[in-house]
Formats: sequence, structure tokens, C-alpha cells
Amino acid sequence: MDYTNLKEKMEKSISVYQEKLAEVRAGRANPAVLNKVKIDYYGTPTPINQVAGISVPEARLIVIQPWDLSVLKEIEKAILASDIGINPNNDGKVIRLAFPELNEERRKEIVKDIKKMAEDAKVAIRSIRREGMDIAKAEQKEGTMTEDDLKHAEEEIQKMTDKNIEEIDKILEVKEKEVMSI
Repeated sequence: MDYTNLKEKMEKSISVYQEKLAEVRAGRANPAVLNKVKIDYYGTPTPINQVAGISVPEARLIVIQPWDLSVLKEIEKAILASDIGINPNNDGKVIRLAFPELNEERRKEIVKDIKKMAEDAKVAIRSIRREGMDIAKAEQKEGTMTEDDLKHAEEEIQKMTDKNIEEIDKILEVKEKEVMSI
């Protein structure tokens, strides 16, 4: 049985989880929070990072400097309409996003959210495991795989699953420490 497809799917689940974590607003200014924010640029939904320079001059400040000043208002509207929870400060040339200090309650809320994301990623991994087990059982029924091969395949798939779930737990632990120590 070929495990590369299952392995790739599991790795993709982990990378999707990491991308979601990058977008979590954890007190520090992280330009990734703007990844999903798009503006209407000449009739085309365009990510902010394609119409402006985004920099992080301080730990809790993002500065957005559009290359075309005519889109300044559009960027401001898009940020207000998004769910990042930060009010933009427009001075006519740049937009500043100041991230407030997180209180203990908000930190616990964020940790709860990232734990839910981790659980969703684990569910995706387990779903891929089930898919792999079903394929192996189907191959055994067809006669292309012996009983011993099926046992071996199930063990291999379980090892991959355990390894990937452990990886998710490590990523979660690092992010949780980061959020709670800010």
C-alpha cells in the first residue's frame, strides 16, 4: 500500500492549522492578521499586501503604507469591516493599527480558540486515518493484500496518525505559551 497520499494529506492539515494560528491576534503585531482582509481595487478584490507596504515598527503596531494614496479610505473601510477587532488610525498618508495589551480573560479566550483549532486539525488527521484504513480493508477484500499486510498497513497508518497528532500538540503548546506570556 502506498502511504504518500495519506502522509501528504496529514501534513497539509498541519500546515493549514499553522496558517490559522498565524492569523490569531495574540497581542503582538502580526501582519498575518491582515491576510484575509481584501479591498475593492478597481473592481477586483485584492489583498492589502498587494496594494500597500506593511511593516511592524514596534511590537504592538502595524503600519500600512499604500503605494496609491487613493486606496487609503478603501483599506480603512476593509479593516473596519473585517473581524480583527482593531480600529485603524488614518493620518492621510499611512494607516496605523495599534494592538492593545491583552488582559488575562482575553488570553484565556484566545487559548480556548487555539485549542479548538488544534482539535479540528486532529479530527482532520483522524479522518484521513479512517480513509486510509478503509482503503487498506478494501484492498484486502479484493485480494490484493494479505491479512498480515493489512495488519502492517493499519500499524503504519496509526504510527503516521500518532506522529502528526503529536506534532499538532507541540505546535499548540508553543502557541499557548506565547499567548500566555505576552
